[in-house]
Amino acid sequence: MSIIINQTKRVLVQGITGREGRARTKLMREFGTNVVAGCTPGKGGQDVEGVPVFDKVSEAIKEIGQIDISVVFVPAKLVKNASIEAIEAGVKLLLLVPDRVPLWDAMKIAAVGKEHNATFIGPNTLGVLSPGKALIGMIGGRADAARQWFNEPTPGRTVGVISRSGGMTSSCGYYLSRAGIGISTLVHVGGDSVIGLPIPDVAEMFQQDPETDAIVIFGEIGGSQEERLAQLASDGKITKPIIAYIGGAAAKEGTRFSHAGAIIEHGRGTHQGKVSALKDAGATVVPSFGDLPQAVLDAIDKLQASAL
Repeated sequence: MSIIINQTKRVLVQGITGREGRARTKLMREFGTNVVAGCTPGKGGQDVEGVPVFDKVSEAIKEIGQIDISVVFVPAKLVKNASIEAIEAGVKLLLLVPDRVPLWDAMKIAAVGKEHNATFIGPNTLGVLSPGKALIGMIGGRADAARQWFNEPTPGRTVGVISRSGGMTSSCGYYLSRAGIGISTLVHVGGDSVIGLPIPDVAEMFQQDPETDAIVIFGEIGGSQEERLAQLASDGKITKPIIAYIGGAAAKEGTRFSHAGAIIEHGRGTHQGKVSALKDAGATVVPSFGDLPQAVLDAIDKLQASAL
């Protein structure tokens, strides 16, 4: 299996007629994603990569039926309105790719989503990819590269990857694959301070996925996502092995580390705090990113030995 995206999910692209929308629609379709419609106000009736374009999300749904996921490729200042339009039309999951989405806009999207039992990934996300199935967003850049970089699931040796960094999402998947490890799904949760699906929520999805044997985390300073994951493990809600690397060991308080959400403030969200919380919960935390593949192999071998 996989989480979030597979070849059966019906995907709509908002902003499909823009440069990024066109390029990423091509990527997604070539990788196997079932992109069934696009939406750009005033561009209804056009065609992009064989995908029909509509003026409104509601018109697309009326014409072609249910939409499972909307991928949003519009300028940051338009993300709030585009997201609310999709949610109110009945779409239950959105991928918000743009960065620099205003904080209050993200909070408004979250509030409207809660009212309609909908959620979102991002903002500021590279996307989600399930090897051999489908992707949403822009991971891999080209479909042929994405197929070569990321191994499809291997029975007993498959991990799910959750990352707070877009580039490191791809790097994690690439180096784990080179080590002979299978990937169920790669998930970049987004780099902003307010995001729709944080690490703990995605980890719970992997916990329920029978194809995922272990969970790999690329974390960062700032916020409390890693600590909340540690609490889930301590409470027995996450029982699969967790192998993590936490970036930002050298960052000082008040300095942003790469992303808007990666900042230590008032002593909270420190590197040491996250490492200690995860280790206390039984997770493996590696000191160097390069140590991650071997640590994953060791955890999988230990898991298989305990099953004998």
